[in-house]
Amino acid sequence: MFMQIEWSSDWKEGFAERLENRQAWDNWTLYKMCYDVEKSKLITDFQGLQSPKYLPGLKPFPHQLEAAETVIERMNGKAILADEVGLGKTIQAGLILKEYLIRGLVKKALILVPASLVNQWIEELNQKFHIPVIQYKKAYDLNFCNIVIASIDMAKRSPHKETIYGQDFDLIIIDEAHKLKNPKTKNYEFVQNLKKKFCLLLTATPIQNDVFELFNLISLLKPGHLGNFETFQSVFSASKHNVEHDEFLKELINQVMVRNSRHDTGIEWTNRRVQIIPLEFSEEEKEVYDMISELKNVSSVFSGAFSMITLQKEMCSSKEAAFLTLNEMRKKCTLQEENAYIDELIGKLSMLEINTKAEKAYEIITQANDEKVIIFTEYRASQTYLQNFLYEKGIVSVPFNGQFSKSKRDWMKQLFKEKAQVLIATESGSEGINLQFCHHVINYDLPWNPMKLEQRIGRVHRLGQEHDVNIYNLAIKHTIEDHILELLNLKIGVFEKVVGELDDILSEYKLSI
Repeated sequence: MFMQIEWSSDWKEGFAERLENRQAWDNWTLYKMCYDVEKSKLITDFQGLQSPKYLPGLKPFPHQLEAAETVIERMNGKAILADEVGLGKTIQAGLILKEYLIRGLVKKALILVPASLVNQWIEELNQKFHIPVIQYKKAYDLNFCNIVIASIDMAKRSPHKETIYGQDFDLIIIDEAHKLKNPKTKNYEFVQNLKKKFCLLLTATPIQNDVFELFNLISLLKPGHLGNFETFQSVFSASKHNVEHDEFLKELINQVMVRNSRHDTGIEWTNRRVQIIPLEFSEEEKEVYDMISELKNVSSVFSGAFSMITLQKEMCSSKEAAFLTLNEMRKKCTLQEENAYIDELIGKLSMLEINTKAEKAYEIITQANDEKVIIFTEYRASQTYLQNFLYEKGIVSVPFNGQFSKSKRDWMKQLFKEKAQVLIATESGSEGINLQFCHHVINYDLPWNPMKLEQRIGRVHRLGQEHDVNIYNLAIKHTIEDHILELLNLKIGVFEKVVGELDDILSEYKLSI
C-alpha cells in the first residue's frame, strides 16, 4: 500500500493573514489549560511528598507518610525500613519509589524479594501505586525494562547475575533484608556489587542474634558509616551480645534507619497476651532425654553433622524428629558399644506413647473453642506427627512448609481460613503470609533467635487484626529449652539496647522460672 504525499503551502497564507490582521494565533482557552497542566506538574519545593496526590485510592497511615518523607529528605534515599512486623513497610517502599518516579530521580529500579513474595509485591505495586513492574525473566532485555522484580535466590546465580550487573539502577529495594546479615554469603556479595544510587533495605528484625548483623547491614547500605569492623568493635566495645556507648550508636543508626513500633503509630491496636507455659517430661520421656544427653560420653560421631544440642531440641519436640537424627547416627557408628547404646535408645524412643508438649497443645486448641490456631514447629517430622495426632483427636489441621509451591501455599492458607481449625507451620510459615483472621499462636518449638518469634507473631498481630492475640510459648523444664529461654532474653536485651523497644514476645519469662 502506497501513500501519496503532496507539498502544501496553505500554512503560508494562514500565517500571513494572522500576521497582517493581528488575529489570534490559537485558542486561548486550550493554551491556558495546557499551561495549567504543565504548571501543576512542576515541583517547586523539595519538601513534602507529591505522590499521595497521584494515588487517590491509597490511604496511607501517618507513620508511613512520615517514614517516606524522612527517607527522601533526610536520608538521601539510603535507608533501612525497620518498622515492627505488620506496620506496612511495603507501603513505605512503594511511596518512596512512586515519589522518586514522579520527581524523575528514578527511572530504573530493581526489587529483590524472597520467591514466595514476588507475586504479592507485583500486585501491591500495580494495584495500589499504579507502577508497571514486571517479573524478571531470562529472555527479557533489561535495557528496555524500567521497574523489575526478581527472586534474590535466582538473581544471584549465573547467567542472571551477570545480566543484572550490567545495569545501572537508580534504586534497589530488598525485602527481608535480614537475610543479608552475613557478609560471607553470596546474597551479601551480590547486593554489594550492584550498581545503585538509592537503596532501601526492608526488615523488621535488623538484629537477630548479635549486634554485628546490624553493622553488616549498615555497611552494605552506607559503607563506612559505622567505621570498619575493627573500629566498630573498638569504639563501642562491641561483642555479640553487648555494646557500650549505646546512645551514640543509636544516634548513628537513626541516621540510616526508620523504625516505628505499634505504639508509635497512633493506631489503636489489640493486645498481646503472651505467656510461657512450663512443662515437665513424663518419666519415660525424661529417661530417653537423659540417655540422649549421655550420648556424648558414648558415641564418637558427635561432630559437625550431629550436634548434641540439636538432638536434645528434637527430643523436646517429638520422638519422630529425634528418631531421624538417631537413625543417621546409627549408620555412622563403627563401634559395637556405640551401636548397642543407640539401638537401646531407639528402642526406648519407639516405645514412648505420650508427648507432653503435644498434649498441652491439644488442650490449648480445645480451650480456643473452635477459633483458628497456628502451631509453629521447627521440624517437618514434628509437623507430620502433630497433624496425625490432632486428626486422631478429631481436629482438622493443614500443614505449611517451605517445600510447598506458591500455589500449594496459597491453597493451604485458603483451607485454613475456610475448613481447618489449625495450621501447623514450619519456620517458612512466619514469612510472607498474613493471617489476621487467626488470633492464637502456639510456639511449639522455641527458636534460638527471638526475631523469629516476632516474625511468627507478626503473621497475626498486624494491621487488620480485630481481636486480642494470644501467644503460648511451650517449654520443657530442666532441658535445653531452659537455656534457650535465657539466651532469647539476652538477645532481646541487645536488640532493645541498640535498636529500640520490642513488643512482648516473652514478657512472662521472669515470672515463670
